Amino acid sequence: MYYTLPLRTVGLVIGLALVLTHLFALLRGTDVKAFLQRFPRSFPFGVLLLTIALVWYCWVIVVMELGEFSSWRQPLLVFLPLAYLCAIFYLREFLAARALGILMLLAGMPILDAAFMRPSASRLLVVVLAYVWIMLGMWWTSSPYRLRDCLAWVLGSPLRWALAVWSGVLYGTAVLVCAFTQW
Repeated sequence: MYYTLPLRTVGLVIGLALVLTHLFALLRGTDVKAFLQRFPRSFPFGVLLLTIALVWYCWVIVVMELGEFSSWRQPLLVFLPLAYLCAIFYLREFLAARALGILMLLAGMPILDAAFMRPSASRLLVVVLAYVWIMLGMWWTSSPYRLRDCLAWVLGSPLRWALAVWSGVLYGTAVLVCAFTQW
């Protein structure tokens, strides 16, 4: 394990992030909807998220024990910045969707590390969320136009929008309650 975050800290961060972002979406619905419609094709956000992903990946490569693949450490540390530059120059279309998918893949590791071997069954709240993020991250990284389609579907109906926003608030609240009472 490379992250030493306690499950309570992970739960607090995830719960607060879910509650605050979804409440913001509830209160500023028009602005958030307009942002979400533009987001998958946003080049500046794509560069920002991809830069965060590059730094995170490089840190993981530096601290991770690679075992028999430890000879790959230096080539990977050279290859990753080159791949980053190639992505910026050649994958401009849907760069934000791809970068978000990459970050979702990376986010699964600290969550799963924090929940590993914890006796409480409530840990599955964050474990399931991590696996959903990992699956969506793989899907949106390989087919970034799908993020646009998913967002268009959610934004296409006031009922679906309300369900998405309130589901995020309720799930975040459940995670916060577990973080305070059980973890």
